Amino acid sequence: MTTESDARDELIDLAADFYDQFAGGTIPEMELPTRTKSNIEYDTESGVWTYGDRTSTRSANSVRGARKLLKAAYTIEFLANQLDEDRSSTLRELYYLSESWDNDEAQFGSQDESNDLVEDLEIVTGVTREDFHMRPEESGATLMGPLLIREQTRRGEREIHCQEDVGAGGYQIPNNPDMIEFLDDDIDFALAVETGGMRDRLVENGFDEEYNCLVIHLKGQPARATRRITKRVHDELDVPIAVFADGDPWSYRIYGSVAYGSIKSAHLSKYLATPEAQFVGIQPEDIVEYDLPSDPLSDSDVNALESELEDPRFQTDYWEEQIELQLDIGKKSEQQSLASRGLDFVTDTYLPDRLGTMGVI
Repeated sequence: MTTESDARDELIDLAADFYDQFAGGTIPEMELPTRTKSNIEYDTESGVWTYGDRTSTRSANSVRGARKLLKAAYTIEFLANQLDEDRSSTLRELYYLSESWDNDEAQFGSQDESNDLVEDLEIVTGVTREDFHMRPEESGATLMGPLLIREQTRRGEREIHCQEDVGAGGYQIPNNPDMIEFLDDDIDFALAVETGGMRDRLVENGFDEEYNCLVIHLKGQPARATRRITKRVHDELDVPIAVFADGDPWSYRIYGSVAYGSIKSAHLSKYLATPEAQFVGIQPEDIVEYDLPSDPLSDSDVNALESELEDPRFQTDYWEEQIELQLDIGKKSEQQSLASRGLDFVTDTYLPDRLGTMGVI
């Protein structure tokens, strides 16, 4: 695990490199992987998205490039001081904090700009923003299941059982899950659930207790912290991961981000992605077999499905068969459409059957 001292040293080394270039009479520059879709590659060996070989250079030989390096230098100073003081801030706060910097040219024009710069610093230093003590806004994602953890807080350590010591809402995943220590567990598998309504149904029906299941609420497109703890649960506790999502192309991409990583965070795929995760969500064949309530595919749904047929993450016999079936029937369905067969159907029949067929339970 990266320490605060390690993170600060990486930042200072980067700033020192800028200084050395100045002192040596060289125009300062910073080299980065080209962050475009065309430079993202699917690594078949590791099963995750990674950057390709193409790079771009942020150089002070242009006004635009000089501004970018100036903003990087101010941000490095801010982050290093933050680590010195053992403080933290949000990505949103960084954007507003730049308004107080003494050089107008160093201020950010938008939060997207400041977010991108933090990602640049992650890539160049090899340190995650969590280790810089940078937080996104709270995602609200939670855990519920037979897992005992030790959590590091500003008020010291505390032990929490994610079933016995929490309310119905579960244990909220912190911004940096690497501050959690797994002490003990009785988990047979983890189920990463897309929607809050389905997560609540599983907990109310006692699915986590009956099947020794850790229920991870993804809360839609999962935050980095959610994907990180999912990977840690798989790798460190050696339990299967299944992703339970809606039956539409956007939910398939939610599964893809958990299993293979996302294009935006390709530099962290090996840290965040869990290639062994399996999809247990609503399949197009389920829509047909169970005659589930459904909606017609929109034009954007069709375009997304056709795009997924060209996506290496989905170029398997299973996904090609399901996507082609969905295009053929022209329908999509939500997880909660299973309630058309009764509130207990999902926990008594659907999930046990699907997970049993997949060899998870």
